[in-house]
Amino acid sequence: MDIINQEIINAYEVIKNGGIILYPTDTVWGIGCDATNAEAVAKIYKLKQRAETQSMIVLMNSEKMMYNVFKDIPEVAWQIMDLSEKPTTLILDDARNVAPNIIAADKSLGVRLVKEPFCYKLMERMKKPLVSTSANISGQPTPQSFKDISPEIINGVDYVVKLNQDKVNGKSSTIIKLTKDSQVKVIRK
Repeated sequence: MDIINQEIINAYEVIKNGGIILYPTDTVWGIGCDATNAEAVAKIYKLKQRAETQSMIVLMNSEKMMYNVFKDIPEVAWQIMDLSEKPTTLILDDARNVAPNIIAADKSLGVRLVKEPFCYKLMERMKKPLVSTSANISGQPTPQSFKDISPEIINGVDYVVKLNQDKVNGKSSTIIKLTKDSQVKVIRK
């Protein structure tokens, strides 16, 4: 069995049992868990020393998964995702079917559709969205590579994915907030 499939199996077993993982994404290294498991989400907030009022984003791998979490997705959201040349996170209104402690106070949730093979296949196996937050203590710089991740984070997760550990990552994703009335606001370029 190739290494990516073995890592998917290993990560899935941890996530299925409420654990949190450290894994490579389409942008920077992330800390993740099952986005529907409030206890696992709480573990990430605790590890990052982050207030639960600062929401995290969720990765998804299909339109079907998007519509399971958002009943109404503005047409402009699909246009932005189709036209984006770099990873783009969209903050959409009225999230549902995910852990309540991952949804912002205004009922919005940041989401990114990913095609990166590990993340995509892991979610295919989970059949659920995957939490994704940068692998750092809140307020510290975002690590650009695995070697930049603090021991506190590495030792605080239940599993470290053994893929792309030598790769230097690019930047965090662009973040765009979309409201139901089609207001568009760029949060991070």
